[in-house]
Amino acid sequence: MRPLWNPAALDAALENVHRAGMPGLFAEVREGDRVWRGAAGVADVATGRPVTADMRHRVGSVTKTFTAAAVLQQVESGRIGLDAPIGRYLPELVPGERGDAITVRMLINHTSGLAEYLPYAYPSLKAFPDLANTGPQSLEDHRFTRFDPVELIGMGVTAPAVGTPGGTPGVYSNTNYLLLGRLLERVTGTTAEECITRDVIERAGLRDTGFPTGPYVEGPHSLLYEAWFGMIDPPRDHSVHDMSWVGPTASLISTVADLNRFYGMLLAGEIVGPSSLAQMRRTVLVVSQEGKPIDYGLGLYPMEAPPGQDVFWGHGGTVWGGGTLAAIRADGERRMAVAVNMQRWNRLDSAGRPRPHPLDDALAAFHRVAMYG
Repeated sequence: MRPLWNPAALDAALENVHRAGMPGLFAEVREGDRVWRGAAGVADVATGRPVTADMRHRVGSVTKTFTAAAVLQQVESGRIGLDAPIGRYLPELVPGERGDAITVRMLINHTSGLAEYLPYAYPSLKAFPDLANTGPQSLEDHRFTRFDPVELIGMGVTAPAVGTPGGTPGVYSNTNYLLLGRLLERVTGTTAEECITRDVIERAGLRDTGFPTGPYVEGPHSLLYEAWFGMIDPPRDHSVHDMSWVGPTASLISTVADLNRFYGMLLAGEIVGPSSLAQMRRTVLVVSQEGKPIDYGLGLYPMEAPPGQDVFWGHGGTVWGGGTLAAIRADGERRMAVAVNMQRWNRLDSAGRPRPHPLDDALAAFHRVAMYG
């Protein structure tokens, strides 16, 4: 069953997300030669400045698809072995038996067993995933901190393992992608950001996509409101934030139009070759940061599809205050990308679990209309 092209339904679904409590959001949907762009709400709650569909946005872990593609290009050129041990390339970062057991593939698909470094870098998040015993203070304390990626990797590598190398379900961990960034640096002689810019962003012709060089988003953008499960009330703007806490795992800035162009070219085999693309779509079971089991490939994962509908592939991402989802139908024809300017809006119940919020259903409904209706 193929979706109908219904711009009015897209407009209404987007507006419903704003009415449910999202300060602002914007999106683009493409099908063949047809393009819909929409925006609803404000980029600044104090001034009422509206969001627009061409704004630049911190896209979070959507960055991982770009990083994975850059690594696979190096696999294609013979500089990296996809199933080679990471200890062959970075013995000083993953030493000993672990370095021999963890392969490059395991880093890309989150089956390395390496723990997430974030609760160690941000002290007030140390209890994560026990949300009730976390707090947002570290987010403010580290707004302008310049983190050293080697130190962050060390936190993840020395933390208790979350699984055995290659075991499933894997556990989603940013430590994996920081290591991939160092791997790119080791084999190319440039920074991961320079490598990804040259080989992926420029190859795809993305004019409004790039890595930040400081704490600011250049160009037209929205403020990004972090609520941290109701503990920041009212939510605080974190659009000004040094992104070295994630680097090549989640620091990319882009637009919804650029993301749709990128995923279109990726699935058309214009970023990596057909065999690499096939590897990207080989999935394993991974536990997401929200604690949910998902099928995860190599920097790409399939969205859960309604019965009878075609599967969409893509990636989601969050940063402090911002969220993004980009997805493309398996045949490459229909694409959607949406950006929101508030995160972690769910307050916690007495058991410390996020309570349902009208935004959850409204955003899911927009995703359904954008992909399937």
